[in-house]
Amino acid sequence: FEYDGEMGADVALSREAMALYPFCRLTGPANVLVMPAAHSASISTKMLQQLGGVTVVGPLLTGLDKPVQIASMSATASDIVNLAAIAAYDINR
Repeated sequence: FEYDGEMGADVALSREAMALYPFCRLTGPANVLVMPAAHSASISTKMLQQLGGVTVVGPLLTGLDKPVQIASMSATASDIVNLAAIAAYDINR
């Protein structure tokens, strides 16, 4: 299990950019990105989906009394199954 703190997307996703930061604790590109706000998460998510090669799960809502997930109008069957699985897991917590 590896983790690191705040960093730019270029450093998080590119080995070449990561090599310029010797203090970075990751040994490879990040597989989870946490965004500071809903608008930046939405922009970044849509860009990653368009570039391809990624699996996007979310947005995730946490801390509510009941499990709630929001699927976009363009959600695929796989997206909906992923969100349903997360909601089902949340029920049993």
